[in-house]
Amino acid sequence: MNRRRRWEILALGIALMITFVTLVVVGTQRPGSSANTLVGTPAPQAVPHTDVAPPQWMRKIKAGEKPPQFIVFSFDGAGSHEHWQKMLPLARGVNAHFSGFLSGIYLLDDSRRAEYTGPGHKPGKASIGFGGTKSDVTNLVGDLNQAVEQGHEIGTHYNGHFCKGAEPSVGKWGADGWNNELDQFFKFMDGARDLGLKVDPRTVKGGRTPCLEGQFNVLMPTLAARDMTYDSSQVSDGLGWPTQQSGVWEFFMPAVKVPGANYRKTILMDYNFWFMLNKAKDEPARAPEFTKIALDTYERLYQAAYDGNRAPMVVGNHFNNWTGGAFMTAVEKFMGSACAKPETVCATYTEVINWMKLQDPAVLDTFRKMPNAQVEPPA
Repeated sequence: MNRRRRWEILALGIALMITFVTLVVVGTQRPGSSANTLVGTPAPQAVPHTDVAPPQWMRKIKAGEKPPQFIVFSFDGAGSHEHWQKMLPLARGVNAHFSGFLSGIYLLDDSRRAEYTGPGHKPGKASIGFGGTKSDVTNLVGDLNQAVEQGHEIGTHYNGHFCKGAEPSVGKWGADGWNNELDQFFKFMDGARDLGLKVDPRTVKGGRTPCLEGQFNVLMPTLAARDMTYDSSQVSDGLGWPTQQSGVWEFFMPAVKVPGANYRKTILMDYNFWFMLNKAKDEPARAPEFTKIALDTYERLYQAAYDGNRAPMVVGNHFNNWTGGAFMTAVEKFMGSACAKPETVCATYTEVINWMKLQDPAVLDTFRKMPNAQVEPPA
């Protein structure tokens, strides 16, 4: 068995291990408190930044030049008005763009829940909440419009969040199941236009699967057939460059060593930190401790990538207040400091893809062949 195959098996094991625990917590999210994306059928909509010149870093790098150190922030709970209104000014202050993965059913207020039928499930059933009140949905539409106007990206976290145990779960869906889910996603976006949604469905080019689950040999061709260009659900050992699968870019979620936890590995996502540190128990008094551990891990991984393979650093998070807001605080602090550093660009997935298209593939392969960035104990 070759090295790549061994890691694929290990990555699958890591993803499955977090599935059950992720379902328990993420399944409770809703826009009124904290939440989780969207898609729609093509129609004329306002596309952000059409009259803005490309940033200076959006160019082909010169011979011997290193790529920018990209940081790709993404939020699987992008339905919280509170967190949108906190993150948008923070990002603007450090010239950062990020990606919000919103569940399509957050565009349905609670009275409309029967309009959704997940693949193999009854109408109105989901493992997460719906959009809350009509006022909640209206606020969300305004947040999404504001986000794309400022250059952020909306991606998909699909709809019902059916993880392992909520069968038929996304891990068992075939192409028909994924297409059914995305078709409904398009429909919910179309319906939200009546509420003033201005997000162009053609700009929704990828997302993240619930609980990082799915048969990716099925999902990736399905995304490609829908003209979607990226996914960010699979797991890698350390931080590596995106690769293409069936013509779709996979931005791997890195499994990294955590200095504050005796260098045990976890996926670079808030819930995974939380579960590793105290089995996801609500302990607000420990928030400063947990914030420090997560922030130190982000900073150490950033430096390893910056000094090494310069792979885009994917930071997965949710709009949440878990355990005293410890992990949201860590992300806010990291964005506020790292995005202002030299040779560092905090960008959306699509922006990174557009940058990669400008590069000589052989040059990118040189960096792709370098060892994955990893947090290592002191020598």
